[in-house]
Amino acid sequence: MAELLRMENISKRFGSFYANKNVTFDVQEGEVHTLLGENGAGKSTLMNVLIGLYQPTEGKIFMHGKEVSISSPRVAVEQGIGMVHQHFMLIDDMTGLENIILGDKRHNSPLLQEGEDRKTVEDIMDRYGLEIDLDEKVGDMSIGMQQRVEIMKVLFRGADLLILDEPTAVLTDLEVEGLFDIMRSLTAEGKGIVFISHKMREVMRISDRVTVLRRGETVETLRVADTTEQELADLMIGQKFVENTYEKVTGATKDEFVLQNVSYHPEIKHGGLKDVSLTIHKGEILGVAGIDGNGQTPLAEVVTGLVKPDSGKVIGPDGTEIAVFSPETFIDAGLGNIPEDRNKMGLVGDMTIAENLVLKQTESDQFSLGHGKWLKMGEIHSYAERLREENDIRCTSVDQTARSLSGGNQQKVILARELEGHPKLLVAVYPTRGLDIGATEFIHNQIVAQRDAGCAVLLISADFDEVLKLSDRIVVLFEGQIMGTYPGANPPIKEISLAMAGK
Repeated sequence: MAELLRMENISKRFGSFYANKNVTFDVQEGEVHTLLGENGAGKSTLMNVLIGLYQPTEGKIFMHGKEVSISSPRVAVEQGIGMVHQHFMLIDDMTGLENIILGDKRHNSPLLQEGEDRKTVEDIMDRYGLEIDLDEKVGDMSIGMQQRVEIMKVLFRGADLLILDEPTAVLTDLEVEGLFDIMRSLTAEGKGIVFISHKMREVMRISDRVTVLRRGETVETLRVADTTEQELADLMIGQKFVENTYEKVTGATKDEFVLQNVSYHPEIKHGGLKDVSLTIHKGEILGVAGIDGNGQTPLAEVVTGLVKPDSGKVIGPDGTEIAVFSPETFIDAGLGNIPEDRNKMGLVGDMTIAENLVLKQTESDQFSLGHGKWLKMGEIHSYAERLREENDIRCTSVDQTARSLSGGNQQKVILARELEGHPKLLVAVYPTRGLDIGATEFIHNQIVAQRDAGCAVLLISADFDEVLKLSDRIVVLFEGQIMGTYPGANPPIKEISLAMAGK
């Protein structure tokens, strides 16, 4: 195979901090080369250099053996490099076709050449087995279909090298298989793929080679045929990785939070709730299993008081009925929330880590005078430093913005803030989505510790393995309805899997 890409001795420095240091990475034509590392290991920075968002402090980039200077994302596209981001960059109100051709400048005419472009898009779809309803609005598409639109965007622009950033994080098992089929058809045509993922089983299935980064430096590049999941995990964290197992709680009976016959927009097949009843007990983890998009989001919103149900009752920790929480009453009720989207709902990106850590306590006597009129910045800084150390938040300073952190460290900030108040109820929605094995294990340990301290935990996750690992009881949600309740100890996996499919 010929060499498609070579990044040679790439360093990227921010002030005195090296996000990448002397990294060498290459991709051959027709291969999937996985970039593996903990959150904050430098993967995103390296790819941002490759697509022209950052300029390297040192090092060279070669495409097809020729040195290139990638000064902007536009230049990256011209060089045949396309990236499918973890968070899609699509316009919901536009069709699949409109999203694919948006911004393309292959025509000299100021007028759209939609008929000609449609033919080109259809030819690419046929070539790689990408089935998309081009006339459907993106906002009405499934997550898996939206991802296909993103892939088509880069192929339409002539990409020879595709960067797929955590592409399976929000996909069902069936959608993952479809994605892998597409990846195989792309590599069969000589395309190169950079695959970024933390899911070891998927890495082992789809990759030809794996390069491990740790603290911004290259650790090793291995052929998948010559390594194991355990070896890769050990290389990622720099020591032997041992996955924890947890004892399951049985017999928890004290009600902490109750939903009684709750419905919320039941007419919406994948976005509502239909007559949902469940009880979360003190000192247990109730796991909600189900394929993403079957009512998980509205369930979390109802429990956290963000929306009012159309019918039914929501009974909170003090036994009173809840309609809609204000932020203040949410905090006073003793609830902690790890939201679905850490960037949109969990953090204020442009605020510092320290500021985000005290968001729920800005009016407390500990951190302010006059109920929030004057903040005690020294006290806030000391508090943040303690939580930083206790929660292994990897940053150069608690004064840097939350936006600048890796996904795993952002999640640790949210977790530290929510757990420091010793909540009566913790709602954890997709708490480890997109996180590496080390960060995932840390968060799992923290959630179980809260349970053991008497907290009631509602765990909502599309990762079936995560639900099985942590849950003391399991409920299955399908099209907004509870399909059954199952024990967390020795769960009937086949029965649960069928329930997740609505059977």
